[in-house]
Amino acid sequence: MSYNRQPVGGRYGNKLTEIGMKRRDFVKNTTLTALGASLIAPLESLADTPVTHIESEDLSASNGIANGYPLNFMAVGDWGRNGEYNQVEVAKQMGNWGKANPNNFIISVGDNIYPKGVVSEYDPAWHYSFENVYTAHSLQVDWFSVLGNHDYAADPDAQIRYSKISRRWNMPSRYYTKEVSLGEGKGKALFVMIDTQPIIYDIKDQQPEKQLAWINQTLKEASADVKWKIVVGHHPYYTAGPRMKNYDTLAIRKAMSKIFEENKVDIYLAGHDHSLQHLKPSGVTHQFITGAGSELTPVTEGVPYSKFQASENGFMYFSVSAEKIAVKVINLKGDVLYGTTLSK
Repeated sequence: MSYNRQPVGGRYGNKLTEIGMKRRDFVKNTTLTALGASLIAPLESLADTPVTHIESEDLSASNGIANGYPLNFMAVGDWGRNGEYNQVEVAKQMGNWGKANPNNFIISVGDNIYPKGVVSEYDPAWHYSFENVYTAHSLQVDWFSVLGNHDYAADPDAQIRYSKISRRWNMPSRYYTKEVSLGEGKGKALFVMIDTQPIIYDIKDQQPEKQLAWINQTLKEASADVKWKIVVGHHPYYTAGPRMKNYDTLAIRKAMSKIFEENKVDIYLAGHDHSLQHLKPSGVTHQFITGAGSELTPVTEGVPYSKFQASENGFMYFSVSAEKIAVKVINLKGDVLYGTTLSK
């Protein structure tokens, strides 16, 4: 069986064109009529209403409910494991906490990328262990970071160079300072961010003596309006974890104890042991270990200088005013495991 195919043209083609045009006119007129009917009532109701101008930032979620402290920050360490060992779960709770509570920035206490740091500022590990893990809107703030021992296994300076690529990663040099206002006329908090690896292992090309002299001088010459002195490094100088008598712990204790005491350092914030701890050895300085961003190591109960220790994944949250610092320890479920307040 065969069919004859006729070209569309002549009077049949013209007729089809005429029908198509009528259909389009019908749809167009019907749509405009419906729109007109739906818009008349709202427009009439707005006739006597003042016009409101809304900027895009006014529609963004608020960054937590004010808690009375002018400075708030989170601290986490020993985290970069491609999202594994509960890294993703900790990151999720950090995001939830930052959404519900004010947060100015995040401090990373080192061992940022496992197992061997990064080979360059373009290393894919930045994506797999950082950018694609800490994705919550509330975590898109400045991250002020120091180096850990694992970060030294490749190119530690790549983490400095990454500061020019990332919108939030901040490591201007291997050691540096940051001052943060506590409100007009209320003074400042001084953060001294140090590189503990060359101090412990006497890495000559990093001139550890020069760094120690700089730390001491920076703390000693802090301006009169500095209310709190906070030192941030990777290795703890005391711990209730498995490194209580390790060489690195004893070495950093020998190097830093006198500096902390003579300069009345309020807090030493560290990681390295993969747990959450608050330690108060003799003297002025309180030490907090927040190395539970991914893989965990055990802790020991009953250590005399330990006020709190937990082998649980999580992070810490610090709220700072001129008179006091409130500290909370939060686990991967969002539970507050421990809280304390330091007062001047």
